[in-house]
Amino acid sequence: MIQAALSIGSNLGDRFANLQFALDELVKCNCNLVACSAIYETDPVGGVEQDSYLNAVVIVDTPLDPEELLQSALKIENLAHRVREVRWGPRTLDIDVIDVLGFSSDTEQLTVPHPRAHERAFVLVPLFEIAPEWKLGGDRPISELLAQVENQKVTKCADLKLKGSQE
Repeated sequence: MIQAALSIGSNLGDRFANLQFALDELVKCNCNLVACSAIYETDPVGGVEQDSYLNAVVIVDTPLDPEELLQSALKIENLAHRVREVRWGPRTLDIDVIDVLGFSSDTEQLTVPHPRAHERAFVLVPLFEIAPEWKLGGDRPISELLAQVENQKVTKCADLKLKGSQE
């Protein structure tokens, strides 16, 4: 079994329903939900003009190896009709493998920890909420990384809660 942190996000269509779909499909892919953050509304990153995102972070335990977990995430994105026309463009669903405890990778297919996770409040804030002791890559405490992204706006959506989350 591995434990992994995944970021889920959506800014096209029914954003909330897309996040719930991701969570439901992850469970079907043999991922045991350990924790699920609240949902946060965030501005897009990457410079492409687009609507705001809903984002959350989940921690799962799974017998899948990290590459299989990534392939499952890509399959779920495809099921949600994700289109990859513009880098960092709008999307119905985005699932990123942020970190896997005890594992690192830097291949064309999978980089773990995620190479930009430490720069993104939409990852760090929800991850800190559910796993304040998590160390990105095993050595960078989330609590310390948060100070570097405090200028990025993330708004907790108190009225939205994913089914299956423990909040």
